[in-house]
Parts: sequence; C-alpha cells; structure tokens
Amino acid sequence: MEEKKGFFKRLAAGLTKTRNNIVAGVDAIFKGFSSIDDDFYDEIEEILVMGDIGINATTSIIEDLKKKVKEQNIKDPSACKQLLIDSIKDEMNVGETAYEFENRKSVVLVIGVNGVGKTTSIGKLAGILKDQGKKVVLAAADTFRAAAGEQLIEWGNRAGVDVISGQEGTDPASVVYDAIAAAKARNADVLICDTAGRLHNKKNLMSELGKINRILEREYPEAYKETLVVLDGTTGQNALAQARQFKEVTDITGIILTKLDGTAKGGIAVAIHSELGIPVKYIGVGEKIDDLQKFNANDFVNALFDNTRESGKD
Repeated sequence: MEEKKGFFKRLAAGLTKTRNNIVAGVDAIFKGFSSIDDDFYDEIEEILVMGDIGINATTSIIEDLKKKVKEQNIKDPSACKQLLIDSIKDEMNVGETAYEFENRKSVVLVIGVNGVGKTTSIGKLAGILKDQGKKVVLAAADTFRAAAGEQLIEWGNRAGVDVISGQEGTDPASVVYDAIAAAKARNADVLICDTAGRLHNKKNLMSELGKINRILEREYPEAYKETLVVLDGTTGQNALAQARQFKEVTDITGIILTKLDGTAKGGIAVAIHSELGIPVKYIGVGEKIDDLQKFNANDFVNALFDNTRESGKD
C-alpha cells in the first residue's frame, strides 16, 4: 500500500503539467457557467481535446456526461465535476482480464521505436514479475540497434533475471528461437522478447514480427501471447499515430506509456485507449525500477484531477 501511495504521489507530480492544461480550464468552466447548456458542454469539449484526450474519447466522455446530468436531473454546473471525472474513468477501465499473461505460462513481445524507453520498460516489467515470484527470461531480439543487447543485459542484472542474446545484426527470430529453448529448459513462467520497431520500414517490421510469431506458434504453442507497444507519453498525438501504425503491422494487446513525469500530454492515455480500443496496461513515471506500474484508471484520473481524497482506493 505504501508503495502504491508513493507511486500515486509521483504520478500526481508527473501529471502536474497535464493537470494545469486540462483541470484549470475545466474548473474555470464549472465556476464560470451558471447553467448547463450547449456552450457549457462545448467549452469542456474544447479543453479535453486541447489536453490531448482526443476527439473520439472526448465525444464519448461528453455524451456520457450529458446522459448522467439528464438521469440525475442536475442543474448546477459545479455538480458536474465528479460526474466528468467518473465518465473519464469509465472510458479508461482496462477490465479484469488485462493481465491474464501473469497467471499463465506466457510470452510477451515488446515493440517500440528507438528512444521511447522500450528496453528500460522491459527491465522494469521483468522486475515486477520477479517480485511476484515468477521465473522470467529475457530475449534480446532487437539485434539491429547498437548496444540494445548490452542495455537489456544490464537491466536483466538489475532485475535478477536471465537474458538470452545474439550478436549485433543476428536474425531476431533466431534469438527468439534460442530464448524459447532456454525458457523451456529453465521452466520459466514468462519469456519477454525485446523486438525492434522501425516504423519507417513497415514492410520489414511486418515480416520480422511475422517470422517471430511463426516461431512462437511452432516452438511454444502452449504459451499465452501478449504483444505490448511502448510509447513515449511526451509525444502526445504522435504517440497515438505510432500506436495506430503498429496496429496495422501486428495484433497489439496493450500499451506501455512511458515518460509521464513532466509532460503536458498525459491525456494521450485516454485517447489511445478510446480511439484504438487498446488498453494502456502500464505507465512509467521515472527511471527507477519501481517507476513502472500497472495502469489503474481510478488512480490515473484522480492524479490527473489531483483528487487526492480518492487516491489509493481501488
């Protein structure tokens, strides 16, 4: 619980710029309007869109808010704030099965372009799973990026898990093949594969991931498969565009959203979830190994609105 509270504080601090961007404007609307009318909703809509929450998510949130206002016969704009918060939470709920891979023998493919914090996130995820008592093996299959393997080995050492790697430039699928053999031999619970994400060359990326997937299906059919894309939260709409492109290349089951500390674009978490139907499963707010945590819609929206009264509740 202490750890969660500490993370909530870091998350709330990290979302300060986003909060100033969205919440100050929303509060001004709630105080500035004496009645609930179309202009009131239009103003909220504009602020949410400007806060990188995205058109689809914003439209859905506003419709939900209108419905709640009508059902509860609310006349005072200031009474809408909690309803708005609840509507955003509903929009972002990831559901019970989001972390199914933790309970099964599984393989997790992690993709993402250079610079988003992919290797770091894998190291942190390995640490989270190890702390749950799971046996984890990492595969350094991003073989085209110089020093990616070394970086992963360093994170593997920090997390206390085994890393299988090949030479720089080796076929990524062959590293995955070796890693499957190692995972089986060591009776690992989770195999996490660091794979590339060169979106500028989608055709190559598609064939590389296709090859990896075929090897997984052939050599490790019993493993539950999870494919996570790592996105940099500071890039806002660009992160959404990247997620959309990755979705064209392969089936994605979840997002790891990094660098939420100090960005004004934290609303992108809502947009990605709503526009693409892909849940944000983990969020990162710093460099330390415990700075990656499972996404919790309740905590995120409370941190976004600095709703500390509600924090720490599930």
